[in-house]
Amino acid sequence: MGTKLPRKLEQKMQTVGRQIKLARLRRNLSIAQVAERATCSPVTINRVEKGAPTVAIGIYLRVLYALQLDDDILLLAQKDEMGRALQDLALTNRERASKKV
Repeated sequence: MGTKLPRKLEQKMQTVGRQIKLARLRRNLSIAQVAERATCSPVTINRVEKGAPTVAIGIYLRVLYALQLDDDILLLAQKDEMGRALQDLALTNRERASKKV
């Protein structure tokens, strides 16, 4: 698949980068300070803030940790509306609950 993402995903990555940058600025931290706390280079922080798709998710987690936002990662896929709808469809076709042993 390569490093090229569909346009919709690129936009989402850029949004995440902007949100991380805003969080850094709200805390009045420089790129160098976040880089030191996240144990990576300032260039990498710059790439995170631009939403570069080639930056590893572990780096994003370290940056979130440095900004004390690491619990936000737990919100990913939390709702899963499609999965629940599919699960509910499967349940409506069943006439009774499974037998318990």
